Amino acid sequence: MFGASDSHPGIHWPSGFSPDQAHGFCQAQAVVHAPPARAFDLLTDVTRWPEWVPGVTEVRAGALARTFDVWFHGHRFETYLGEHVPHTRLGWSAVGAGVQLYQAWLLTPVGGGTHVRTENVVRGPVARSVGALSPLWTQRLNALWLAQLKRISESAPETGGA
Repeated sequence: MFGASDSHPGIHWPSGFSPDQAHGFCQAQAVVHAPPARAFDLLTDVTRWPEWVPGVTEVRAGALARTFDVWFHGHRFETYLGEHVPHTRLGWSAVGAGVQLYQAWLLTPVGGGTHVRTENVVRGPVARSVGALSPLWTQRLNALWLAQLKRISESAPETGGA
């Protein structure tokens, strides 16, 4: 199981959401054989998440460009984009019934593609009880999300801007 010492020093955790303050923390990483722009574009095209993000059934863009609602396994999360550095880093917080989370993404160009790292912290009574029942649930979810991002990024057609 991962702990606060496993967090990447380049992650910018918002106040109250560092791994040592969370009820759950996990990270996953992989090399995606595609340019950073392609993976970043998939992550930021939130209206397409239901097509490839595990458990997401609906996304509605909010009135502000930095907000959106996500339905994950039937539960609504109000999501706020906290960090957005094109093709490099991304982070959002989400609030649902009994749970708050922050998910960060770092994208680094490497030979043959992009090293993608995601880290997640979850807090709240739901996170505490689910974590007690199955401490690996967030790790499995992050790994599956990253595997899907890798698959979709590597199969996407080349674009002129990437």
